[in-house]
Amino acid sequence: MIEQAVNVANKAHSGQYRKGTNIAYIIHPLEAGAIASSILTQLGKYDEEVISASFLHDVLEDTEMTENDLLENFSERTVFLVKEQSENKAHSWKQRKLHTINHLKEINDIDVKVVHLADKLSNMRSIHRDYKKLGDKLWERFNEKRKSEQGWYYKSLVESLVDLKGTNEYYEFEKLVDNIFSWFLAVSFLFY
Repeated sequence: MIEQAVNVANKAHSGQYRKGTNIAYIIHPLEAGAIASSILTQLGKYDEEVISASFLHDVLEDTEMTENDLLENFSERTVFLVKEQSENKAHSWKQRKLHTINHLKEINDIDVKVVHLADKLSNMRSIHRDYKKLGDKLWERFNEKRKSEQGWYYKSLVESLVDLKGTNEYYEFEKLVDNIFSWFLAVSFLFY
């Protein structure tokens, strides 16, 4: 199942690149799958559906692939986990992010949180790496260009994913978010 998920993700994301880079997009889902596998190991479980969903987490949101396409190849649980990761692009950036934050706080399904942390940690690693090179110019590549809003989102995710606090990946995510946003958010708070 995992090999099939990698192949499907690779085909679906063919020709796509990470925002503002020449890095093939598939690198992100591959990293997310590896992160999910590591988190699951620390939780004392192995789950091919969760790992597969991590590889596939962006196919419904960012490619032509449909839910029915996924159901032809994967279990309902895997497709559910992918759908839980997908945002409704008809809503504004703020609405989508607020929904994600609140949903993660309310849901008791640890597997949904594993897929989210895998995705968000991969994103934060990329942001951290590029921020060291580009500084605040980095935010120009995103739909939401204000660092304060990005900081609000990622800080809120740290709180929403607290159920995974005992894992190395949660600690790394929290540390990277802190590294990029804490000073900025503290200074911003002083001016409100």
